[in-house]
Amino acid sequence: MIKASLLLNIIVLIPVCYGLLSNANWTQVGYGNPTPARSILLSVYIAILLFSIILLFKPDPKMVIALLCVQIIYKFTTPFTVGTLTNSVVVSNIFIAIFHCITVLVIWKELNLSK
Repeated sequence: MIKASLLLNIIVLIPVCYGLLSNANWTQVGYGNPTPARSILLSVYIAILLFSIILLFKPDPKMVIALLCVQIIYKFTTPFTVGTLTNSVVVSNIFIAIFHCITVLVIWKELNLSK
């Protein structure tokens, strides 16, 4: 599951980061016009992407839990901060967060962290 979640991050974030960097038309629908806030979000996405790549090659389950938990929190809060469930980014965030929740639970059980 660790590899699956990290690969999901990488597969999603490479085109998203490229789209935001190149200001692709589809990014304006989901992310709005280029603004400093959108650029800050891009920086966060790049950090998550780079950390996912590093952890894919040198997995550390506790570090993966930390990365995924941060993502789970921000992804599950996006419907409230954006104010809608119809935005494509919000919808994809929810599905990715659910997937990452499963990964965290599997890691948690494997590491027996519930003690």
